[in-house]
Amino acid sequence: MKPVSTLRAVLLLGACLSGSAQAEGVLAQLYAPKPPAGSAFVRVLNPASTPIKVQVASADVQTVGPTYVASRYAIVKGGEHFSIKVNGKLLGELSVTPDSFNTLIAHADKLLLIKDVASGEDGLKAELRFYNLASDCPSGTLQVAAPGPTLFEAVGPANTDARLINPVSALLTAGCGETTSPAWQLPPLQPGDHYSLFLTGSAAKPVLRGELSRTDAYRP
Repeated sequence: MKPVSTLRAVLLLGACLSGSAQAEGVLAQLYAPKPPAGSAFVRVLNPASTPIKVQVASADVQTVGPTYVASRYAIVKGGEHFSIKVNGKLLGELSVTPDSFNTLIAHADKLLLIKDVASGEDGLKAELRFYNLASDCPSGTLQVAAPGPTLFEAVGPANTDARLINPVSALLTAGCGETTSPAWQLPPLQPGDHYSLFLTGSAAKPVLRGELSRTDAYRP
């Protein structure tokens, strides 16, 4: 058995190494290459349970669903056409506005484009973005589990809304009309985080899921 002093030294060394690794990770992000001005960001949502493989422009192929509802945001040149492939099949080309964030909803062999309008800038807050992807749901809502406040209401089908919140953890539910989903645990968020919430399923049997938004690293 190791002496207590030796064990403490090992634990302290491990903590220092862990802190050093975290600091290096932060520095790596800080000094990572940044996309040029005029870039745009595009991701693909797959609300279905069957996974699909998606590729935006020349970005890496990603599997979307069921683990992740959304792909990472791929970085494209704003105002220039780029290709979209699903399961290796070219579905078409499109262009988006420079300096914009955009989401494509995959449904069968079609893609619906939604522009993710920013909710504002506040470095001390986190952003929640809510998507109504449930079938036969003309007006989606999301609220803190009863008796909590409503965070989003009257979000139309295949549409989205966003707001800034204080970085807290909470139980959330969503639905269409009187029927609500099982509760979803919003994890503890950090200032600057962007968290997406997806109302899927149907109006009669809604399902709420969520995940942190992710973006590809820029490769010059």
